[in-house]
Amino acid sequence: MYLIRRQPHTQQENDPSERDAKVCELRAALGPLSGRSLQYCTDSCLRRYLEARNWNVDKAKKMLEETIKWRATFKPEEIRWHEVAHEGVTGKISRANFHDRSGRTVLIMRPGMQTTKCTEDNVRYMVYLLENGILNLADGQEQMSWLIDFTGWSLSTNIPIKTSRDCINVLQNHYPQRLAIAFLYNPPRIFEAFWKAVRYFLDPITFKKVKFAYPKKKESSELMQSYFDIENLPSEFGGKASLEYDHEEFSRLMVEDDERTAKFWGSDEKSRDNIADHDHLAQMTPVPAPLAITAS
Repeated sequence: MYLIRRQPHTQQENDPSERDAKVCELRAALGPLSGRSLQYCTDSCLRRYLEARNWNVDKAKKMLEETIKWRATFKPEEIRWHEVAHEGVTGKISRANFHDRSGRTVLIMRPGMQTTKCTEDNVRYMVYLLENGILNLADGQEQMSWLIDFTGWSLSTNIPIKTSRDCINVLQNHYPQRLAIAFLYNPPRIFEAFWKAVRYFLDPITFKKVKFAYPKKKESSELMQSYFDIENLPSEFGGKASLEYDHEEFSRLMVEDDERTAKFWGSDEKSRDNIADHDHLAQMTPVPAPLAITAS
């Protein structure tokens, strides 16, 4: 006989006053915060960590403290585009210029465009795009949607298992409740072996958010259209729009966003120095039509 580990939704998960009380309890348990840690630990942030740990204050506190230590060391808010731009040349991860039906930021991933094997560089690039996606969330939105296009994917272009594990760990441990849905679109059969290895790194909450979708399956089409407007959705995902990645234009957008990031985190001087040192990125001639990854 197996014991059920997770209890049904309790009152604190459904009653706003109980949730607010849990947030206050977690904030008190964390103790005094300062600087960027204080700026990071908003009430919304605390709610995400509580939700990720089923509203258990002790577990949420441990998780959040680990993130605070990680951010103090990794410094994701200080990563600038010029430091990771080489990872984005092929458009393997980029932010789309359209949103899903709920107005959430959309990240498009194309693992078939993978060109590097360095775990550290891959993780930094993913973290940079996660931070950028959060920066560009609409008011009232806290989550992003991922579209993963397997065109051109093969075992030779695939990133190592270790890199996948490290990326998943960062997402789950330090960006809880930031992922709304992830569509793995039309993966080849050979991907099944890789997926069997990777899925064990996913926690149950994240695992439920990963959906396989195939172009000839009606249920896949209906599910995709429930999340995305088919007019905006690129044809690579069964929509009517075209998908194009322009690295120069995307670079220009990211440099602009770096300035916004610096202002938000109070690091304007560092950002100005970095941009000055890499002025060629800021002065790229914009392409008149498509933005980064576009749907037109």
